[in-house]
Amino acid sequence: MPCISPDGKPTASGLATLKAIKSGAATPEEIAKITEQPLFKVRSGLRELTNAGFIEAAENKYTLSKTGENAIL
Repeated sequence: MPCISPDGKPTASGLATLKAIKSGAATPEEIAKITEQPLFKVRSGLRELTNAGFIEAAENKYTLSKTGENAIL
């Protein structure tokens, strides 16, 4: 399931990932545990969300960008 819809907005799974990151999950493994998604899907979604500018990655840890924060308001 993609994390970004054709109109460029996060899908339900994308929003779940963003909310997990906001709650403090920083690694793919932590995000997978919180969202109850398989790790391979989380990693794919993280790539999509990073490429779309919703999150930022540094050393296998993820944080919300300003765009990501605004998406879950």
